Amino acid sequence: MSTLVYSEAELLAEHPYARPQIEAGYRLHGGFDATGTYLSPRTLRRWPAVTAWQAALEARGFQLIDASTKLLSRGNYPSFEQQKLLLNLGLGQTLWNSLTITGIIEARGRRLIEFPAPDFQTIVEEDIAGTATKHLGRGLMKAHGLDEGGDPEKGEGGHDTMWFAVRDLLFGKDAYPLPAVPESLARPELGRLMPQIPPAHEQTILLLMNVLMIEIRAEAFFAFCTRLMRAPELFADRRAEAEQAAVLVERIRQDEAIHVAYLQTAVSELRSFTFHGGRGASVAGKAFIDPVWNGMVQWHSVTTLEHSRAQTREAIAAQLLAGTDGAQRLSAFDALAPKEAA
Repeated sequence: MSTLVYSEAELLAEHPYARPQIEAGYRLHGGFDATGTYLSPRTLRRWPAVTAWQAALEARGFQLIDASTKLLSRGNYPSFEQQKLLLNLGLGQTLWNSLTITGIIEARGRRLIEFPAPDFQTIVEEDIAGTATKHLGRGLMKAHGLDEGGDPEKGEGGHDTMWFAVRDLLFGKDAYPLPAVPESLARPELGRLMPQIPPAHEQTILLLMNVLMIEIRAEAFFAFCTRLMRAPELFADRRAEAEQAAVLVERIRQDEAIHVAYLQTAVSELRSFTFHGGRGASVAGKAFIDPVWNGMVQWHSVTTLEHSRAQTREAIAAQLLAGTDGAQRLSAFDALAPKEAA
């Protein structure tokens, strides 16, 4: 039987690397084995742990919630063809901004290291010792935070620095001014949504859901980036660098898979639990978690994307209209818009 209980040290354990990961002048986390295969950071025991918790959940008769890009009803904006048009017109700032903002947002992920995850055992009837939920504050969230924001004590950059390396490979360092960065990608507070449980526990579940949806949106961005970077007609003067940038995105993608997996597992576990209710009553987790999860999916997959697309199109229109034949260029750009964004 697979082990279901782990210490923080075990969940933070690294593989024995044959050489470190260094790209575009940045010292990055993770490393390579003797054959040159990339190994994601802190996954020596984290992956076996998450796999075991998923198997235990299914053995209890519960399935994992869907955490695939099928949840997203909107594609990337600008679309692949729109971004190609911008790059061919010499307007790389939109992509530069996206890569830079992604790196800055990733750096904020270090906050997960100090997140005070409450003990759900105090409000759950089942024994949760061998679950991802029980290990949120015992290494899972700390590992996630280190992956995103790096480990300054070791001099290692995380996904924040990896995205900056991707950007620098494509455009060179400081190609454009730093863009304005959104305050948060999470859904704003809407008051108590799960009054059946204490506020601290509710906030933790909402955090898990928000971060999971951000990770799912990131998966769609990974696919978009690698396709763009490997298009032979683009970045003609930096073809080798663009290919290496795509390799780096694939490594980030590999790293992020464990984040999707543990968050998906924890949310799935939480909906499977029975929670203590008031006056001796009990309530099934799925009864109050599922409606909130559905709302979270709607907000991340439709609401916020519509808002950000409107802002992005406004900025791009200003760039296009500032040049020669601006109106024609903007018309050509809009003609390439995905149907759902038209």
